[in-house]
Amino acid sequence: MELTIIVIGAVVAIVAVAAVSDRIAVAAPLSLVVVGIALSFLPGLPKIQVDPEWILAGALPPLLYATAVRMPAHDFRRDFKAIAGLAVLLVVLTTVCSGLLFDTLLPGLGLASALALGAIISPTDAVAATSVGRRLGLPSRLMTILEGEGLVNDASSLVLLSSAVAATTVTVHLWKVGLDFVYAVVVAVAVGLVVGYLNVRVRSLLKDPVLGTAVSFVVPFLAWVPATELGASGVLAAVVTGLVTGHQGPSLLPARDRLAETVNWETIAFLLESGIFLLMGLQLKTLIDADAAAGLSAAQAVWIGLASAAVAVVLRMMFVAPLVGALRRDAARAASAKPELEKMQSRVADPELLGRFSPRRAEHIGQRVTRLLADIDFFVAESFGWRGGVVLAWSGMRGVVTVAAAESLPDDTPYRPQLVLIAFVVAGTTLLAQGLTLPRVIRGLKISGDDAVADRAEYRELLTDLAGTAQAVLDDPALRLPDGSPYPAAVLDRARQDMLVRDGSAVSGAEADADPREEYRHLMLQLLAAERARLLAARSAGTYTSRTLTRAQRAMDLMEATLQQIPALTDPVG
Repeated sequence: MELTIIVIGAVVAIVAVAAVSDRIAVAAPLSLVVVGIALSFLPGLPKIQVDPEWILAGALPPLLYATAVRMPAHDFRRDFKAIAGLAVLLVVLTTVCSGLLFDTLLPGLGLASALALGAIISPTDAVAATSVGRRLGLPSRLMTILEGEGLVNDASSLVLLSSAVAATTVTVHLWKVGLDFVYAVVVAVAVGLVVGYLNVRVRSLLKDPVLGTAVSFVVPFLAWVPATELGASGVLAAVVTGLVTGHQGPSLLPARDRLAETVNWETIAFLLESGIFLLMGLQLKTLIDADAAAGLSAAQAVWIGLASAAVAVVLRMMFVAPLVGALRRDAARAASAKPELEKMQSRVADPELLGRFSPRRAEHIGQRVTRLLADIDFFVAESFGWRGGVVLAWSGMRGVVTVAAAESLPDDTPYRPQLVLIAFVVAGTTLLAQGLTLPRVIRGLKISGDDAVADRAEYRELLTDLAGTAQAVLDDPALRLPDGSPYPAAVLDRARQDMLVRDGSAVSGAEADADPREEYRHLMLQLLAAERARLLAARSAGTYTSRTLTRAQRAMDLMEATLQQIPALTDPVG
């Protein structure tokens, strides 16, 4: 009964704090941490101590999976250089520099344990940054980089942490750490690819959104468990599974399944994210008491934590500056290569040249050139300068994973209670100091978001493209009902009329008529299937931005789901 009351109280508190945070324009994770810290000092509150495995193995895989499913795979591919730099190279740099600092400030800790703590404070938590960014309209590309970094850097830091912990008991050479890292990444990616592919294939056979969503709840753990058992990164396996699921889902899973899964996973992610931030704040008093019980100085932990937080922030700024410069140089080089690619594209379309290749090979070359040109347009249109770099540098908040990873340190680690408190200070300081000031930084720099006018124009262009595909199906003389009979003229006219209007806020035609006929429904589903195939081809080519494709995809999903729920009637069309 006591546990039930605690859970109910936590959910009510989370919802209430989130609602208030939205009204006062503060990111909910920040408010929850503050509320948790305040509650931790209430007299009579029980000792808050959670097994770190509940966070690292219980909450982290589904959270990262849920984020990865929403991440457009081609956006992740386009910004892989920036994401990998922040999530791997910066994590390694922060681990080493912070480790050397801890080894100097805590005599007797040992270099291996110092590097372990450095690995613990190195990963950022993008939840607070992205929640602020969405509210203030940060450009989509910046949001993609921040979310991508948050997806991958936990895996990097946890692999480094395990190597550093192993080095506290046995001699570990640098080359072995590198091999272990490569092994952990390669095996995790392989496991994630297999589980993601099987996830989509199996769920496509279920034909029931309830069953499909139920299966999706265990998918992150189906990736995490085998990867962990093989000594690889279970976190990265869950991320790759999410990316594969999000990319393959629109082509294999019914619209009802994906709509139901989206709502359910948004709720689960909200509760998990909010719960662990509240839990993070609630742990402060327990950590201070543990530090005092071990005869260690909480004040020393605070100032060391503040110093290491400052080092982490400075390192990120120093790293982001050349990274943004490299991205801008890459965009300039890509733009200069565009004329040559356009010439190549025209040559690929030359019938005389096409005769030298097989049709399949020629099609592949054409698709490759089209994708490269689309990537160039993306890099040029969505490049960002020093203002975006400042936001990227100031978005390096740490979070609950840092505290949970610190609590996973072996019990015999020197200064263990103090190390956990140091990790909390780093996470709390960066989360609150940077999170609360990030809105002012964004407003002060006057960073403009996505071009709404250009987005509307691109969306209209995509709808025109899709409408052309639907019109081609309607004009096909071979178009027939499943029994081989032609569609009634009234049904064809109604379908032409309804396919002219497509908006994400409403479903056309099907809702307006109280008694749609089976012929109409079958035809509309056929048209939607053709349009979906065209949309997926456009996604593969990268000719439209992900936000435009997502908007059109959602409109099509809503229409398809509505049509599938309409009862079939056998009356002739009048």
